[in-house]
Amino acid sequence: MNFSNILDGIETLERSGEAEITGLEYDSRQIKAGNLFVAMKGETSDGNRFIQQAISAGAVAIVTDSRSEIDRKDVAWARVSSGRRALARLSANFYRHPAQKLAVTGITGTNGKSTTAFLVEAVLKAADRKSALIGTIEYHVAGKILPAPHTTPEALELNRIFAEASGQGASDAIMEVSSHALAQERVFGIPFDVAAFTNLTRDHLDYHKTMDEYFAAKKILFDGCGTDAPRAAVVNIDDEYGERLVAISRKNGSRVSTYGWSKGDFHVSKAEITPRGIRFDMMTPAGEVAVFSHLIGRVNVYNILCAAAIGSARGCDASLISKGIAGLTHVPGRFERVDCQQPFTVVVDYAHTDDALRNLTSLAREFAQQAGQKGRVVTVFGCGGDRDRNKRPLMGEAAGRGSDFVVLTSDNPRSEDPIAIINDALVGLQKTGVKYKIEPDRKAAIALAIGEAAAGDIVLLAGKGHEKMQITRNGAQPFDDVQVAREALTAAGFDCSAKVVAGGSL
Repeated sequence: MNFSNILDGIETLERSGEAEITGLEYDSRQIKAGNLFVAMKGETSDGNRFIQQAISAGAVAIVTDSRSEIDRKDVAWARVSSGRRALARLSANFYRHPAQKLAVTGITGTNGKSTTAFLVEAVLKAADRKSALIGTIEYHVAGKILPAPHTTPEALELNRIFAEASGQGASDAIMEVSSHALAQERVFGIPFDVAAFTNLTRDHLDYHKTMDEYFAAKKILFDGCGTDAPRAAVVNIDDEYGERLVAISRKNGSRVSTYGWSKGDFHVSKAEITPRGIRFDMMTPAGEVAVFSHLIGRVNVYNILCAAAIGSARGCDASLISKGIAGLTHVPGRFERVDCQQPFTVVVDYAHTDDALRNLTSLAREFAQQAGQKGRVVTVFGCGGDRDRNKRPLMGEAAGRGSDFVVLTSDNPRSEDPIAIINDALVGLQKTGVKYKIEPDRKAAIALAIGEAAAGDIVLLAGKGHEKMQITRNGAQPFDDVQVAREALTAAGFDCSAKVVAGGSL
């Protein structure tokens, strides 16, 4: 593809030269001979600093969003006002607009995105449709499972994934769309067929500053990011922000489907929630549908309702929706049980906000006290560094109020002092009067909690879920809560020769 063709539809401030383009990159370290380098300002770095490095590596064309850079001899050159928008258009042009060949579903919200995406994938599979999945836990593309560096990747990676998926016969793509991705226009130009909203609770305010700004980022998905508004919108109306999105989506001309516990187009009747799964009658516009899921907890009822509404919007009938939901046994890192034949339960979960901790400890309390049992809830948690400090005491209070014993530890302290982070969370934890211990070393904290547990208790390892790294001032080190828990259980004398049991998902 030549330089003129790849610039089609992109508003350039100036341009010169021509070249044959063999690929494009925004990371100069990935440049190969014949590539186009997109030099754009990022959140923490400026790619324009690496233009000469890209040319030395073989770049034959440069697209820059810098007003100060001057064109270089012997390379094609274009200046644009927005590097990210240009990257999106360039990527779509180079890969021949693969998103237009797929029905793309975008799921946004603070909690529940990953589980809902896995459920939608299962529903589409039951309908014999091939799909790609892009989200926090992992990417699924053409039968391959790939690591997920970001919940929502940059436009270049998105278009590569879409191109591979459509080339393998996929009809759909399901993606979690983070507020960061929306604010940073990583999904600019992606034509979403369905947009779904799960909920909005306090998170990411280190970036968005206020809840209004956080909501404004989420709202972009329903307005369209460089495209028309989605054809269909699926919205949780038990959430106060959901009511606002219903009005916005209707004004935008989207076909709106709502869901909630006792109201909405999709809602619940006769729910039974047990440690073995969920059964309920789901009321839908097409009638009543019996639903069973291996997932557990009230919060997963909401995820199922959302997935069902999305499936309906994508043309799946009730029987296929029910079949798909029943077919999903677990979601990695969401209420994932570690079973070493110990007389208490150990669960790994991604809960890393105060709302998610409340949901997680509430579910654990229900199970620990079923059939008159007096099992305790033992919770290990920490707060992320270089993130919203104000949510730390809220998380401490949520963990304390939902638990009988808490071990306060580290969870990706990043550049911050782990003790300073712990002290922030301790303010809320101490308000509850719960018994607690402080152990900054997460491995030691997990062993401490397991040593504290007695028969019938539930030990919750909250915060990291599927993550496999612990990020500190010294860099990223391998760390897997599931594996660390198995090691602690083995050291305590339990038999961990069996596989990990992934029992449910939050």
